[in-house]
Amino acid sequence: MNVIGVILGGGAGTRLQPLTSERSKPAVPIAGKYRLVDVPISNCINNDIKRIYVLTQFNSESLHRHIQTTYRFDSFSRSFVRILAAQQTPEGDAWYTGTADAVRKTLSHYKEDQAEYVVILSGDQLYSMDFKKMLEDHVSRGAEVTIATKPTDRRDAGSLGILQVDESSKIINFVEKPGDTPELTALRAPFYEEERYLASMGIYIFNTEVLKRLLEGNDQDFGKEVIPKAIHNTKVYSHIYEGYWRDIGTIRNFWESSLQLTDDVPEFNLYDVESRLYTRMRFLPPSKVLGCVVNHCLLSEGCILSGREVTRSIVGVRGVIGQGTVMRNTVMMGADYYEDEQKDSTSGIPLGIGRDCYVEDAIIDKNARIGDRVVISPKEKKDGVYENYTISDGVIVVPKGTVIPPDTVL
Repeated sequence: MNVIGVILGGGAGTRLQPLTSERSKPAVPIAGKYRLVDVPISNCINNDIKRIYVLTQFNSESLHRHIQTTYRFDSFSRSFVRILAAQQTPEGDAWYTGTADAVRKTLSHYKEDQAEYVVILSGDQLYSMDFKKMLEDHVSRGAEVTIATKPTDRRDAGSLGILQVDESSKIINFVEKPGDTPELTALRAPFYEEERYLASMGIYIFNTEVLKRLLEGNDQDFGKEVIPKAIHNTKVYSHIYEGYWRDIGTIRNFWESSLQLTDDVPEFNLYDVESRLYTRMRFLPPSKVLGCVVNHCLLSEGCILSGREVTRSIVGVRGVIGQGTVMRNTVMMGADYYEDEQKDSTSGIPLGIGRDCYVEDAIIDKNARIGDRVVISPKEKKDGVYENYTISDGVIVVPKGTVIPPDTVL
């Protein structure tokens, strides 16, 4: 089908601080070697959508660099992943003020593609989805807009955007965060014996001409403004998705979703050859384990593990763990480069985690330098921003490039 993909680069990502203090949400590392933006781009490529635009705004330099060095197609094909950054133009100098506004301000760049359909995706979700099936449903129903929906129970439905559908899957109502009220009961999905509600996943297919018409006004957001209005004068349908889907909106969500990838049979399968997850080729050496007991972990390329124990953790590219160190339930993002033990380190502390440390329930961002005998744990500590670390929902986060002296207890 004649279709293009548009990936929204996300807002400021304040709920993911400090991981987003120097990068945009889609640029946050996931599963050791990937970035979040690799998920929607890979989903597009796996479904033969190979004309892709990524709309960016906040802290976008590392995201731009990753995309430019990763996604290079045959120069004789029409395939591309193109970045559209917020910019001043003769028509206006404002930044994107919402999801719909971002697409409106970049519509002119899609004209040359003459695409019949536009698939709009979020840049900060974890899922693997068959867009071909969604497009087939869209066409066969004569839909003008199709929204991917996730069945959910009453407990979670009250805090989500819930779509009410009829027996033909046509959307007839939308309520944002209805709460546990009688209004929620009226939104119940008709296809299930048990009580189920259809939550919007923020994944849309639009007929291109319909998208242009819906964006003629000044609406800023798809979920809050464009879609609720479109229901009344446009053929809007639901496409139910039963697979794994997770919105990476908070530190806790990110930490839990990451560690679930270390399960025996994770819901999000990185080893599915039919739905590959693509990323940058780094040509790093294999990881090396020197006497360390490693259990239920993902190890990226170029790691050196000399510790005593690493359990239910992720070690990112070039991750170094010193002798005697114990690390549990931790996402360690690794480093952007190698160095000699003291090279380029004014602190004298090398990259990675030193000797005889104890780390649990943590996220260690890239290029951190953690000295010997350091203890990192959120136990018995309140949420808040502290010197050299943050605690959010019971997870301790060491920001990118942080230096922690030896014998420190966080």
